[in-house]
Amino acid sequence: MSAYGKAAKRSAVALVPLFLALFASAGDLGWPAAWCYVGIVLGSSGLMLFGPFRLDETLVEERLGKPKAGAARWDRIFVALVGVFSLAELLVPGFDRRFGWTTGTQPWEFWCGLAAVATGTAGLMWAMRTNRFFSTVIRIQNDRGQHVVEGGPYRYVRHPGYAFWAIKTVGVPLLLGSHWAFGVAVPFIAMFVVRTALEDRLLANELPGYSEYAARTKWRLLPCVW
Repeated sequence: MSAYGKAAKRSAVALVPLFLALFASAGDLGWPAAWCYVGIVLGSSGLMLFGPFRLDETLVEERLGKPKAGAARWDRIFVALVGVFSLAELLVPGFDRRFGWTTGTQPWEFWCGLAAVATGTAGLMWAMRTNRFFSTVIRIQNDRGQHVVEGGPYRYVRHPGYAFWAIKTVGVPLLLGSHWAFGVAVPFIAMFVVRTALEDRLLANELPGYSEYAARTKWRLLPCVW
């Protein structure tokens, strides 16, 4: 089986508990907004593995494999937190729908949320497609000839993957109609900010040419802000 096939199989297995959490917590399979979310996630996975936005095969293999030598030890905490927050950002809206915690949502919230989730997902795909060293864990990939990437969204900010993921995260509570879910989104985004700062420091210290790139590309996540 090719790396793409293995990745598709693993993605399917990993997504099942997330989708079950979303619909089981809501107790409602006829939830249109949730199916919009599912469609975006499944569609993006297909495009990155088999469609026109297919990722570099060596990147797929990198993301499939066990953490290799050189992976930042502190990053294990953040990888675990990503899993926790990814589950929580679906469970809270699900229970919110079941018990009616959020009331008075407006149609514009759904449409803004849909746009944010779609934009964030598309931007994340763009960053991964541009950067063939977009590993799951933070490490200097000397075994893959890692070098500084300056094309695509990396022309504007140094960590566009986190920036677009944050946009997606903000969109989830709006799309799923749960104001309570912002209680998950805010610390999730704060985690991205902390991880970005730590990754930036590691890259500046260990990746040749990164300090010069950072001097040219001033902003980490959001132009004119940080």
